[in-house]
Amino acid sequence: MTLRIGAEEEFHVLDVESGRLVPRAGAVLDRLSGTGFTTELQQSVVESNSGVHATLDGLYADLAGARGRLDAAASSLGLAAVAAGTVPLAPVGSRTVTADPRYRRMADEYRRVADEQLICSAQVHVDVPDRDTAVRAMCLVSPWLPLLLALSASSPFWLGADTGYASWRTMVWQRWPTAGPAGCYPGAAAYDAAIDDLVHSGVISDAGMVYHDVRPSAHLRTLELRICDACPRVGTVVLVAGLFRALVRDACDRLARRDGPRCDGHHEWLRAADWRAARSGLEGPLVDPVTRRAVPARAAVLGLRDRLRPALEASGDWETVLDLLAEALANGSAAHRLRRAAEKEDLLASIDLLVAETRGATAPQAVAPTRATRAHRPSPVAGGAGA
Repeated sequence: MTLRIGAEEEFHVLDVESGRLVPRAGAVLDRLSGTGFTTELQQSVVESNSGVHATLDGLYADLAGARGRLDAAASSLGLAAVAAGTVPLAPVGSRTVTADPRYRRMADEYRRVADEQLICSAQVHVDVPDRDTAVRAMCLVSPWLPLLLALSASSPFWLGADTGYASWRTMVWQRWPTAGPAGCYPGAAAYDAAIDDLVHSGVISDAGMVYHDVRPSAHLRTLELRICDACPRVGTVVLVAGLFRALVRDACDRLARRDGPRCDGHHEWLRAADWRAARSGLEGPLVDPVTRRAVPARAAVLGLRDRLRPALEASGDWETVLDLLAEALANGSAAHRLRRAAEKEDLLASIDLLVAETRGATAPQAVAPTRATRAHRPSPVAGGAGA
């Protein structure tokens, strides 16, 4: 059975000259014809939605094409769209929530949490046979998701400073009341009852505000991965999609056969594993999902690769994932690359790298116009990121 995949990517909108986040997503969307792009909570974010694909090659081409169209629209306005969990220079304080009734209600209810939602993620959908299977598979895949977060980590900077984390987006995101690891449920009825209880409590307004690391889609027959940072490189999104599809395939197969190790339901350790992945990325230890002990990140992700080989081969993804994972381990996390660029020059160099990688280049020479205006930019530190 072919488990089809799709992805959603969120992009920050930056002013090219200053490198600062700006609330101009609406202007960019006005330049984009057709479907596939939409708004988000903050006016500084554009979301793209891929089609549904049977192959990783098809997903790659779709995502790369969408990025090209988005870049053309942003560039025509003197802007850039970048894929990363956070951007170095993001103003906080002013109310720049998208003019949508639901988003306005969220801003009024959650206040500073909503104001500081200056973060972007990448989400992956994978087909499942039915909603019951989705809920039960959710429990089986959850222990492995922190490793996917580590692969995607791209947000070391916040408000003009190095946070020391590989994914500061995760730390900002987990302030929402439902963010973090999903629970374990015997089936869809129990899961839906738990979500109804959350809505009726008044803490969240609707099921769309369930922000677990993974969740069954409310309107599609898919399982949705939500733990990852937005990724500067398309290849990282495709790598994560391939691994997640393999996790879902493996879980569905085990459930159908009624054999193999079952989830013990004890996921209390998962929030700590999320934290460790957010702190380390690929450059420090991660929590091994089997032993629940700290291991080097390389060993953890290679162990995941080897465990999933049968599922990856069944989907035709083994060679692609093998190559993309080798590249990811050789280059390090996006957080590492961005931090290295800032250490060699300054925060603006890391922004140049973000723009270049989002455009599909591997070197910031691809954004020469940005570098050419550097002498005229304000200092990111002296000016204050929150100004």
